[in-house]
Amino acid sequence: MTPPTPPVADRRPHEVTHHAVTISDDWAWLRDAGYPNVTDADVLAYLKAENAYFEAVMAPHAGLVETLFQEMKGRIKEDLSSVPAPDGPYDYWWAYKPGEQYRRWWRKLRDGGAEELIFDEVAEAEGHEYFRLGAIVTSPDYRLLATLVDDDGSERFKLRIRDLATGQDIETISEVVNGAPVWSADSKGIAFTEVNEHWRSDKAKYHRLGDDPAKAVILYEETIDKGFQVGLGKSQDDVLIFIATGDNTTSEVRFVPAADPLAALTLIAPRRSNIEYSPDAAHGRLWIVTNDEHINFRLVSAAIETPGEWREEIPGSSRTYLRGATSYRDHLALTTRIDGLDALVLRTYGGAETPLPFTEAAYSADFAGNADFAPAAYRLGYSSMVTPPTVYDYHPEDDRLETLRVLEIPSGHDPADYVIDRRLIAARDGAMVPVSIVRRADSKLDGEGRLFLYGYGAYGLAIPPGFSPSRLSLVDRGFSYAIAHVRGGDDLGHGWYLDGKLSKRTNTFNDFVDVARGLVDLGYAKSGRIAAQGGSAGGELMGAVANQAPELWGAIVADVPFVDVLNTMLDGDLPLTPGEWPEWGNPIEDKAAFDLIRSYSPYDNVTAKAYPPMLITGGLNDPRVTYWEPAKWAAKLRATRTDANTLLLKINMGAGHGGKSGRWDALREQAEAYAFVLTQMGDE
Repeated sequence: MTPPTPPVADRRPHEVTHHAVTISDDWAWLRDAGYPNVTDADVLAYLKAENAYFEAVMAPHAGLVETLFQEMKGRIKEDLSSVPAPDGPYDYWWAYKPGEQYRRWWRKLRDGGAEELIFDEVAEAEGHEYFRLGAIVTSPDYRLLATLVDDDGSERFKLRIRDLATGQDIETISEVVNGAPVWSADSKGIAFTEVNEHWRSDKAKYHRLGDDPAKAVILYEETIDKGFQVGLGKSQDDVLIFIATGDNTTSEVRFVPAADPLAALTLIAPRRSNIEYSPDAAHGRLWIVTNDEHINFRLVSAAIETPGEWREEIPGSSRTYLRGATSYRDHLALTTRIDGLDALVLRTYGGAETPLPFTEAAYSADFAGNADFAPAAYRLGYSSMVTPPTVYDYHPEDDRLETLRVLEIPSGHDPADYVIDRRLIAARDGAMVPVSIVRRADSKLDGEGRLFLYGYGAYGLAIPPGFSPSRLSLVDRGFSYAIAHVRGGDDLGHGWYLDGKLSKRTNTFNDFVDVARGLVDLGYAKSGRIAAQGGSAGGELMGAVANQAPELWGAIVADVPFVDVLNTMLDGDLPLTPGEWPEWGNPIEDKAAFDLIRSYSPYDNVTAKAYPPMLITGGLNDPRVTYWEPAKWAAKLRATRTDANTLLLKINMGAGHGGKSGRWDALREQAEAYAFVLTQMGDE
């Protein structure tokens, strides 16, 4: 059988000059000038050709994809439902039916009554290739429902109001909303944020139900910094509406009474570069988590009448990273991380603290599902790399942790079949990088196994070592599955994040490579027997490590990869670029930032050498990592590399940053990725 021929994208010379440096970009034409509308015939033809090539190459492995898919599906309960969560007089939950891709949302009066269907994703998704419910918010009087729906993957959501008595939508307020809306206290109005033509949320608006949506009142507009995004929130006691503006490093928050959203805004504290703060409210005070005096944040409070006069409640700590605080009637729920592991604490307003105990070597835990201001118990979510997601209620009156549900694995799962390793690997500069690993208990660290290494490393986002039923399909085939907690995430505190951004960005890439080599030394695998995966900024990581150490990888999966870093950061008109400069640097104004980004940008550093097998994915409607980044990268790799290894590009033509939206469609894409890894590393 003649193997399929990969498509070849035309080379069309294109040059730009910045800081007296001329950059050649022969595949710049793959960016449709009409984006976000992609209509260029040549661009579409190339993307379709790549998709056809992907299908042709994967066709002989359809049996393996199906086997993996059925394994993964077998670990998911088809009639999966959430644990009912209390909110006022109701319990709320969602549920799937067997075979269906989407879920239905329900509620029931807590003191008895019939189940009430409040939103049917299955019906709403009918006829759409893509469907995502972005928010579902009940009004304070429990009679109305605000929903956000994206039906093309562009992350421009339609905000609609539904009358729960009739089940009918009564208003469509906007079709370009991003971010959960907030109800007024009287349930007669709603605040929301829209994205502009550059996909930036620069305004918070307020709409009174029944009025003309086009005449919604602007509560706040960001006019100072085009890199700032505006967002909304509500205090846990439902008294205040918060209107925040900021970027990845700086924040500024105002508030209005939820009972009077059109009142004058009250500023908590003016913006200061690289200072973040996040407020909640209870008992007439603001409770604010901020990094103004300590890199790992501290907790302060202030009277609502004098919001800028801060009193320290919990000082900053080099060991304890304070990530968040929610103010309930009786307790502050503190989300922290100690030595890289999640730690949850309930703190009375008198200062008494109760840590909630967890004992596994690596795990993920958080407060979840606590809508009421005065809950009788505090809802927690927990999982580890071997323990399926578990829902607890913690009862403070008798210091009792009640297990409400452990996620059922229908095809069976015994945690004793697996072990978790928590390793610290020395990076080349001496930093000790944590690694969370799951493997079969009967596996041997003799160098003969295979390793799957996952990483992200940006924006201060940690990758929690939680449970994934899908990854067991690799582990059961002899892989050790590892998460490298590289710098750029905040796994070891805010400083860990700062050490992987701007001028220190290359630490992220070096950490990942050094972790791989360290795990080779520990016997997890040999060089060339390691698969790697990352998405978005983690896809940038994949591109960088493919350039730096291609000999390590047996296969790479780069999902929606941010690989055309220099060109994107040089274009201030792109949706996210101005807000990204604090993360990566501004190469337009800063020659040093230009030189640094140019030195590591994966697309700019593709050279004539052997690369590992690679699967690259993207989404045509993706507003975060535009489709041309993975497309250009694949085209340049095809034209430049010296190897004959498999290189695949798959562009979802009807989806965005997160890939396909249905639960089974998304699972099949994961099966395709794992099948690619397995076929490139010896299976089939």
